[in-house]
Amino acid sequence: MDISCLASGQRIFVAGASNEPTGLLKALRAAPLPEGLHFIQFPLAGFNQMDFTAWHTSHQMTTPFMAPHLRDADPKRLHFLPMGMRALHDYLEQGIDVALIQVARDRQGRLRLGPNADFAAAALASAQFVLAECNAGFAAPAGCPPIDEARLDVVFHTDRPLFEMPAPRIDETATAIGQEVAALIRDGDCIQTGIGAIPAAILASLKDRNDLGLHGGLIDDGGMELIRQGIVTGANKPIDRGRHITGMALGSSALLDWLAEAPDVVFKGADHTHEASVIRQLPGFVSINSAVEVDLMGQVNAEMVGGRQISGTGGSVDFMRAAKFSPGGRSIIAMTASARRGAASRIVPRVEVATALRTDVDIVVTEYGAAQLKNLPLAARAEALIAIAAPQFRDELRRAAAS
Repeated sequence: MDISCLASGQRIFVAGASNEPTGLLKALRAAPLPEGLHFIQFPLAGFNQMDFTAWHTSHQMTTPFMAPHLRDADPKRLHFLPMGMRALHDYLEQGIDVALIQVARDRQGRLRLGPNADFAAAALASAQFVLAECNAGFAAPAGCPPIDEARLDVVFHTDRPLFEMPAPRIDETATAIGQEVAALIRDGDCIQTGIGAIPAAILASLKDRNDLGLHGGLIDDGGMELIRQGIVTGANKPIDRGRHITGMALGSSALLDWLAEAPDVVFKGADHTHEASVIRQLPGFVSINSAVEVDLMGQVNAEMVGGRQISGTGGSVDFMRAAKFSPGGRSIIAMTASARRGAASRIVPRVEVATALRTDVDIVVTEYGAAQLKNLPLAARAEALIAIAAPQFRDELRRAAAS
């Protein structure tokens, strides 16, 4: 593989999540690379395992999202960038020298991006050189953006299956939360969810809804099932009508096989999926996100635990704020009431860091109910949140609210 286009000091975008060019990265790590390379990646826990600071003592890495594999990285060369996904798209349009991406052929033989298009267009617009892993181990989704083969400076061929995201285990608590959230979703609403047991439980609780829309950062097996069952149709969307908009696919091989024949599932960049001017055109947009903790004012911490950065802003705040512009839109935080097997409350007097402001959240849901925060003054907000806290923490929270 010819890597003569790589030079010291370059800023290198690496596609993340399900479109990480893992085979290409393994080959590059074994090659004699220039010193002083600066890698930029939005990694996803479970999918991406590369600590680029470990490749060479002069290499650096910038990331807007911390993942477990980065905990032992050299803090002097690992730079955490507090930035949401919509802003990151614009950031990547400037100053990228090299883009490392994954591509694959669809069932008709056309070359397309792999199952993640969140930042690819931004990086391709900026990068002088593009190195691509062409993976014959899967068929590209029919709704992924096509790519001109002439844009690829280096093509590294592999044949490897993509990582499958394990199906989440939905317990009684997740089921209770899923049912509480589902009760807040009306026929014709357009929804956005994340990954994990609670989002899966929410999707599983929507089987009696009609003509829902899908517009968000990801699609998983639960979203696939709602589309296949005719529950998510997109029929009421004024824009992208009849199409299901996503940034990436995360799930099973069955999901990828289905996407290969599903051109109505359209993969877009974060400048569309997370863009407020787009989402404001979607009536009844319901943003559903999770949190580490929520405080008595309604502020959300979704990224720090015990002074340690464990994730990042991601796309949650983009969606929360965009929901405010949607006619009838709602911003929901769904989380368990406690952590560490009931030893710690997720509803706290004050959050460690404010990922989302108290003005960003309309409703907070736990297994004990839904707190409707929209239009509530501070004292009433605290009361509503204490009412859905785990019972063993309510007295303590009431004392904190009164102090």
